[in-house]
Amino acid sequence: MPRVTGPTISRWRLSKELKRLREEAGRSFDDAAELLGCSPSKIRKIEAGEVGIVKAELDSLLDLYKVDDEELASLLRDLQKLGKQRGWWAPLGSLPKQYSVFVGLESEALRIRQFEPLVLPGLLQTEEYASALDAMCTFLTADEQARAVKVRMARQEQFWAEGADDDRSRLWVIVDEAALRRPVGGNLSIMRGQLLRVLELSERCIFQVVPFEAGSYPGTSGPFTIFDFDEDVHSPVVFTDGHAGIALLESEADVDRGNRAFAHMAAVALSPTESARKVVAIASEMATQQGGENES
Repeated sequence: MPRVTGPTISRWRLSKELKRLREEAGRSFDDAAELLGCSPSKIRKIEAGEVGIVKAELDSLLDLYKVDDEELASLLRDLQKLGKQRGWWAPLGSLPKQYSVFVGLESEALRIRQFEPLVLPGLLQTEEYASALDAMCTFLTADEQARAVKVRMARQEQFWAEGADDDRSRLWVIVDEAALRRPVGGNLSIMRGQLLRVLELSERCIFQVVPFEAGSYPGTSGPFTIFDFDEDVHSPVVFTDGHAGIALLESEADVDRGNRAFAHMAAVALSPTESARKVVAIASEMATQQGGENES
């Protein structure tokens, strides 16, 4: 039987199974809605994973769809129960819907592969760097900026506490050299502290840098994250975030594009050892620059 995971993936798996079972049973949205005494739009939302379902409703649908496989029925009940639980981030307050999905995927993924062209990713950021970065988000109030940083630090605490030090592949980060050199906050001491943090965490993950001399490469299209799961739990999910909004891509074609782009970038990037040396070299340059600024 496939392993049951946390609430985010559990909701997704349950919604997809209910859609499959309804279609195989030849039942319509109206049929399911009439049985539950709700609108057809609620059934659509249940199958899209947008709203939850209580156990009594699930049992009624399993009867309607004539599910006589007790192992499958038991799994679906487990998914329903787990999907109703609150994620570890619930005490932090309400998060934007798509961001809460991202946090859920990050928490439940077997492996995370992430590319960032301009800034260091959230799981590697120092609090000072994160604060300086979010201060540029003019669409957020000061309180919202502070809360965003708090959530990011909580994500780090959760991830690194659970991450096994002997499994560096759990997080594989590739960044453009620009992300290391961009003086976020306009303060070289903040950047040097950030680079030292990257060096520390690079011993617990796979960290690579695409140097400027690599020229044009697939990463110029923008940042993205690939979440991988046990194959019996869920297929990979590609997450993208930009000015046009957030997108979660699950189709085989989209995931294949993401995999090929990431593999290409890993090939043109410096090795983890060479990348660490690059970070040290840039941090040293910044120390020299900062010393010159102090003298002047």
